[in-house]
Amino acid sequence: MAYLSLKYRPHVVARAGVGPNAGHTVHFGGKKFGLRQVPCGFVYQGARLLIGPGVLVNPEILLKEAGETGTKNRLGVDRRCAVIEPRHVERDRTSEHLSRKIGTTGSGCGPANVDRVNRVARLAEEVEELRPFLADVPLEVNEALEEGRLVLIEGSQGFGLSLVHGTYPYVTSKDTCAGTMLADVGVGPTKVSEVLLVFKAYATRVGEGTFPTEMPEEEAERLGIVEYGTVTGRRRRIGHFDFEMARRAAMVNGATQIAITCLDKLFKECAGARKMEQLTEEARRFVRRVEEATGVPVTLLSTGEGVEEIIDLTRGRL
Repeated sequence: MAYLSLKYRPHVVARAGVGPNAGHTVHFGGKKFGLRQVPCGFVYQGARLLIGPGVLVNPEILLKEAGETGTKNRLGVDRRCAVIEPRHVERDRTSEHLSRKIGTTGSGCGPANVDRVNRVARLAEEVEELRPFLADVPLEVNEALEEGRLVLIEGSQGFGLSLVHGTYPYVTSKDTCAGTMLADVGVGPTKVSEVLLVFKAYATRVGEGTFPTEMPEEEAERLGIVEYGTVTGRRRRIGHFDFEMARRAAMVNGATQIAITCLDKLFKECAGARKMEQLTEEARRFVRRVEEATGVPVTLLSTGEGVEEIIDLTRGRL
């Protein structure tokens, strides 16, 4: 999303998804940003940054990230966002079922969503420190679309963690698919032109749950793939790319394009490549297999940590 924002200069980047239980790491301007609330598209300074009403907001995390990214003057939070309070975090971390059996991030998202369903959650409009950011996100997004402006909607968490379509019960507290992301920010499906599905070149997950392609830690270490969760700091479980799950994710999300990240970690010789011709034959064969399994073209390939380390085959499709 950071790369797309720099290239296409959207009028709006809107954050969808569950809340601060998913972290996105952005390397930009010589700095590393671990974002849980502010959209990765903040790197384009001309973008209005919005958090949709379907997203949970932790005021402390939001204010911290807004300060770190210098985005306080262009950040909007929908007044209908449910708020994560300390009691939600406490309930998440002390629950034997959630913290130990399910292995949640302990960020309070599940308990906060329970309160929202029970109609007792506080909303952003009730929280003093959020008042400077309050916005009508569906209205802003739809007005921008009606004016012919570009809007990017940024989701969070993987297809396998969907409450509806994922590896239940080892999932997050709501659906994570494209249709729900649209509802999160208040956009109808007829206004979408492209759905970009993001895969890592290998599978990862934090916490418990089925993982059919998981490899032993020793194998991951031999491959040089050792990762830790942005939110929890826990070591991620690593697995081989799951072509069957990729096929289903593309189907359920209605993907029109695919981005593959961390290609350089799986194929070391491809680090920093900017053209397909610079990839090894093994890497190109892997990309073709992804396309064959999903029936969707791969249009973006990340070959390094930096925002600019990308092979771009989008050809202006956004």
